[in-house]
Amino acid sequence: MTEFSNYPQNQATTASWRLTPGYLHPGYTDFESAHILLGRFLADRTSVYPLSEKELFAPDGIFGWGHGKPLEKVINSRADFEFLLLHPNLLRKSIIIIEPWEHVGINSLGEEVRASKNVAYIAQKVADMDSILFPVWSTGIIDPELVIGAISSGYAVVVEGGDPSVYDASTWTSPVCSREDMFALVEKLLISRSPTSAPAIFICVGHQLAAQCHIRLIQRAVKQVLGTTSLERDSESKALNSLQEVAERIATMGKTLQVKKRDGRRVADSWNDEHFAVTRNESKEVGERVLLPYQSPDGKVVGIPWELIHAHDVTSDAHEGVIDTTIQYEREVSISMFHSDEVNEEAILFANWAYRSIHDAIVPYRHIIASSHLSWLIQLPDSVEILCSTAVDKEIVTECSATCINYKDFETKKIRRSFTCQFHPELLSDLRAIGNRETPSYSTLKADDGVRLFIRLLYAGMQD
Repeated sequence: MTEFSNYPQNQATTASWRLTPGYLHPGYTDFESAHILLGRFLADRTSVYPLSEKELFAPDGIFGWGHGKPLEKVINSRADFEFLLLHPNLLRKSIIIIEPWEHVGINSLGEEVRASKNVAYIAQKVADMDSILFPVWSTGIIDPELVIGAISSGYAVVVEGGDPSVYDASTWTSPVCSREDMFALVEKLLISRSPTSAPAIFICVGHQLAAQCHIRLIQRAVKQVLGTTSLERDSESKALNSLQEVAERIATMGKTLQVKKRDGRRVADSWNDEHFAVTRNESKEVGERVLLPYQSPDGKVVGIPWELIHAHDVTSDAHEGVIDTTIQYEREVSISMFHSDEVNEEAILFANWAYRSIHDAIVPYRHIIASSHLSWLIQLPDSVEILCSTAVDKEIVTECSATCINYKDFETKKIRRSFTCQFHPELLSDLRAIGNRETPSYSTLKADDGVRLFIRLLYAGMQD
């Protein structure tokens, strides 16, 4: 695992970090007040600004990470991370933003778009929620278990987008953060959703990393289950037999499931192919798109096994994924697309079916699994639902534009959720980073569909 590297010396150090949460109203911000302000923002599109009109830009007019308050909290080194461990209140009362890459793309003006600044600006402007940046592309990643355990205590974890392709290790050129490092971090984040943890929102490349890590986690589960010969207190091997029967079915499906695109390409023949979860999209999507409700495919036409389609229909009926509900009640929802790769529909349908199968196999034997080396399976999602698609000229371009990852507690039956989006809800229609554009007002943010959707995901995730 990589260690932290040196970061540019002109960046702020912990000596300048605010120790009192909140910037517009220092000391007044906590979970309850932030949640109320998020709800107020969503209640309508016309209400007046409830917070101080204090400027969020530095006195010199710059809005940049490490360049003064409120963007001073950047993890530039291991020492910075350890400082946060000594001040857990900073973590608890912040959104933690993970940057896999230095920008999410280059817009039509030739600007590198650092969308993490938009997340920080929107959260501060709407609910006076502080943000902490973890630029792993520059600092590297320490032990994922240590990192995730700390950052999951905050309001939310946002995994931003970036330029590399999830299916091509050579595009992850940072010397301190390889593709495998990102997989390790995201896998740990996916299995760390608990009653006391923050929701995660994965955006663009974050969405694609989550998809690939679903498959990796399922493959690991299958391998460990099939490699187990016995479990303590499983005298008749009922628990192990149940799990192994499911694992064999999952493995058989994974080894034979093909991924085909609408343009005729067959991009994967099994779950072992690099392009099984993520591949090049039929066409690059840049600019505004209207979100469409996800429609189950006709298995006979596209060749997807009926079990996968049926399992997703059940998940869709049983769970509420926020984005799908928003689309139902709004006239239309316009968001900003900014990507060339996409998550494959088949991979998410497969992941949902596999997660549901594993969860159901565990239910009657969870007391046995809980005290075994397979106990980590209990942390897997219960299901993952595709929420929406996008189209150009009525032709679907991105089938899987967003997902809701559901975690069902085995004892309370309570559902917790995290979300993934191929689109950028934090970017306005001009695809510019805050600091490079005219500063958006509260009323501008309230009128923007993407911003409202981002706030709704925060609001709903914090309720879980």
